[in-house]
Amino acid sequence: MSASKTIMVTGGAGFIGSALVRYLFQFTPHSIVNIDKLTYAGSKASLKDIASPRHIFVQIDVCDSEKLQQLFHQYQPKGVIHLAAETHVDRSIKNAFPFVQANIVGTYTLLEAARNYWQKLEAHERAFFRFHQVSTDEVYGPLGDEGEEFTETSRYHPSSPYSASKAAADHLVHAWYATYQLPVIITHSSNNYGPYQYPEKLIPFTIACALQENPIPLYGTGNNVRDWIYVEDHVRALWKVFQSGTIGETYHIGSRSEQTNYQVVKKICTALDTLKPRKNGESYQNLITFVTDRPGHDWRYALDTTKITQTLGWQPQETFESGLCKTVEWYLQNTKWLGIAL
Repeated sequence: MSASKTIMVTGGAGFIGSALVRYLFQFTPHSIVNIDKLTYAGSKASLKDIASPRHIFVQIDVCDSEKLQQLFHQYQPKGVIHLAAETHVDRSIKNAFPFVQANIVGTYTLLEAARNYWQKLEAHERAFFRFHQVSTDEVYGPLGDEGEEFTETSRYHPSSPYSASKAAADHLVHAWYATYQLPVIITHSSNNYGPYQYPEKLIPFTIACALQENPIPLYGTGNNVRDWIYVEDHVRALWKVFQSGTIGETYHIGSRSEQTNYQVVKKICTALDTLKPRKNGESYQNLITFVTDRPGHDWRYALDTTKITQTLGWQPQETFESGLCKTVEWYLQNTKWLGIAL
């Protein structure tokens, strides 16, 4: 896709979405129609460095069918990358309704708006159009022994209201491909981290607790395992899949950097010990506190990324250690993002 086109990104003021918008703005000539409801986790501050007619920000809900159809008609996008979602597992356990509404109803509404638009395009434009559903490894449920990995054909077995809502959204996307031939692609990624993440997530939450000398809570034994991917590696993969992925296919995006939650928190503490030592001279690790595990806490996730590596030539550029160092340094320089002032 060499000539300048218009790409629609939903959830483009969120953590991953804003990273994708920044990437597209910096590394492509394309215009971006950025749709975001600006819920608690969305912030235009993550887009503050983008001031250009190429970036069109529209504050709407993806459940608003009429406004979505107006935007498709007005801007004539060549494809959609769908990231708008409620994402925090703990919040979904306390109140599942916003997750059902945003992740399931929102995806349905967007699919229908995209289908109605796509069906009216000229044949050559229909052939290019893509609907890219951005999903999560959590739809597969828990893994057991070390060495086992989810593949693109693993069965769905979600454990939380969040992961169930994302699984339902994925099934809708599959159905719109099978029933209406809407050209779709689905990606599943592992845990993302990096700048501009809302501070309820593990890494920025840990940094905020440490800097405020508060206890750093860890669920259960802290030995639940996740694969971690630096957000900029993820968005490079999203764009690679959007451009070159095969219609109807699913791709896994991960870095094969498995860490227990305890290991992640200890590495953050070690980095802070060097970059921002405590006044009492002790390690931040002394603030770690184990708390009652949350319901339905999956033990381990891991993704087999052979497909995207071999067929599309993508691979992560950051190790967990290099990405974490960049991340900790960014939050130290942007403590207001954490809601604290030092």
